[in-house]
Amino acid sequence: MDLANLKAKRVMVFTDPNIAKLPPLQTVIESIERSKVGYTVYKDVRVEPSDKSFQHAIDAARQYMPDAFVAVGGGSTIDTAKAANLYTVFGDAHLLDFVNAPLGKGRPVDRVLLPLIAVPTTAGTGSECTGAAIFDLKDKKAKTGIADRALKPLLGIIDPLNTRTMPKQVRLASGLDVLCHAIESYTAVPYYLRGEVPANPLLRPAYQGSNPISDIWSSKALQMVAKALPRSIADPDDIEAQEAMTLAAAYAGIGFGNGGVHLMHGCSYGISGLNTSYYHPDYVSDHPLCPHGISVAVTSPAVVEFTGSMYPERHLEIARILGADTTNAKLEDAGAILGDALRGFLRDLGVPDGISAFGYTSSDIGALVESILPQHRVLKLSPRQTGAEQLAWILERSLKNY
Repeated sequence: MDLANLKAKRVMVFTDPNIAKLPPLQTVIESIERSKVGYTVYKDVRVEPSDKSFQHAIDAARQYMPDAFVAVGGGSTIDTAKAANLYTVFGDAHLLDFVNAPLGKGRPVDRVLLPLIAVPTTAGTGSECTGAAIFDLKDKKAKTGIADRALKPLLGIIDPLNTRTMPKQVRLASGLDVLCHAIESYTAVPYYLRGEVPANPLLRPAYQGSNPISDIWSSKALQMVAKALPRSIADPDDIEAQEAMTLAAAYAGIGFGNGGVHLMHGCSYGISGLNTSYYHPDYVSDHPLCPHGISVAVTSPAVVEFTGSMYPERHLEIARILGADTTNAKLEDAGAILGDALRGFLRDLGVPDGISAFGYTSSDIGALVESILPQHRVLKLSPRQTGAEQLAWILERSLKNY
């Protein structure tokens, strides 16, 4: 009925081949048909999208010329629909025109996009609340994306029942993404230190740095994830835990969608982008796949050890939320305390033991660093200045976590 109220007549529904077989998509289709709205279904979304899969979806949308979009799936599906929406409105644009600089041209979005309704089926990315669309840029061997407020969905329909079909490892990976969204947003460089004011509001970055608004959402999400994620992994029928994770994903999405993420995500883009042989269990994929949430989480202990000297009170607060005793903790030990708390949390959840689990060795650090350095959008939000030497230190520390 939402689509009928929008006067939509040609709706393009995005999903992936797995969700296409499951109840969430069928429920959406039945609703659209009841409202007598015309539609087509695009089922070819790639889990962990690439530039090629984005372009395929864009070409399909440009051919169909919808007047509204619906995305039913996880972050990959919602991000793909965002890209299709953007490049349908800007029909003459090339893919790299809106991609974040320096890998793309970073063109601002100066037109209103078509309505997009997001129906998340995972509890992780928070993509229903953000203006980001992430993909693998294959020729650069790096993840990158498009970040602009204009990409945010008009409506997000958040229902934990839509996440019931997640396999255990999908629950784990998506839940870890929530955790890291919240940690990074809460520890990002403050908004008043992020740089000069842009000459035009259109050039204002999508991520503002930590601020009083994003802090509220991120800190609440942290508290929820610390309690609910272990329960949701242990028992797929724990509806209360899954409901909490679904809400936490949205809360963290609002938080980082405003404040931003930094080094955990920055490092993950290189880790997943250079993966040529690792296939994660429970994921149906025809290509090597290190799920986004896993690739983000494995560097989290080393990242907080590096950032802990900046805003140590916040690092200790996160450690307490994760169960650490900080009664007699010294501020100079904040990073190490949180790092140890994260290692215990990840180990107990069964997260792979560092980036060596994906086949990386010390000899790969240089290539990983080169892949991560162009991620200006997120590296600039690190509370500490970060270059090649600091990234190499983080990656070396992340080869093994336990």
